[in-house]
Amino acid sequence: MRRILVALLTVWAGVATAQDTLLQTLDTGDASRGWQAVGRLDIDRSGFCTAALISESLILTAAHCVYAEDGRPILPEKFTFLAGLRDDRAMATRAIIRVTPHPAYVHHDTEARDEAVAVDMAVLELDRPVRLPSLHPYGIGPAPRGDTEVAVVSYARQRANAASLQKTCHVLDAARGVLMMSCAADFGASGAPVFWTVDGVPRIVAVMSAKGTSQGTPVSLAVTAASAIDAVLVAHRSGVNSVQPPAIATQPRFTSSGTRNDTGAKFVRP
Repeated sequence: MRRILVALLTVWAGVATAQDTLLQTLDTGDASRGWQAVGRLDIDRSGFCTAALISESLILTAAHCVYAEDGRPILPEKFTFLAGLRDDRAMATRAIIRVTPHPAYVHHDTEARDEAVAVDMAVLELDRPVRLPSLHPYGIGPAPRGDTEVAVVSYARQRANAASLQKTCHVLDAARGVLMMSCAADFGASGAPVFWTVDGVPRIVAVMSAKGTSQGTPVSLAVTAASAIDAVLVAHRSGVNSVQPPAIATQPRFTSSGTRNDTGAKFVRP
């Protein structure tokens, strides 16, 4: 995988996609309509990632978001999911009771290794279902091909209090469950859903994992949802690799914004 990704970076060096749109802040009800089921996943006193509802009780994010820098899994009570967060007000706020990363994911501290990107996916179970008409969970779509137009909704550094939409960016190439894209990414965008809209219905086709540059050209990497989601859900249902709260758990706190500046040799965790 490392050689393939490096080769792809070389092939696509210097590519700039003129059709890519700029980030649009979803700071009004009209602008955010349809995207409210994306939320900020706060990590107690250490930062945040982005996550999205895939059922009434499950959210999808990146696996590296659920590990501390020393490699230990973060306990569920340290997370808070803020669905549709805008101007410090969330449409739904939920605690987390169980965390399940992909069973093949191995956390490598601050280094974003190529082989980990292909399995950089986790699901988190909410303490209560989200049952609001405006927060409809997203379906999972097939892996897109090269040059497919996709969209990304994310929270990130300097835009932590409202989601941003990049309505159009492009898949540059794909290999072994990993997409290379022209989509923008910054710290906090880890776990952001990548959407492919077909027949007017947006579906999650990938989860943002890392960003990098090739000869000055920004690229982002994402794990394809279709290639990894089944293994994560099976592990979650069976309890394999799941992190559950201790017998006596403290209530999670609403945490302030922060960033996790995890960097890798070739790729940076957004």
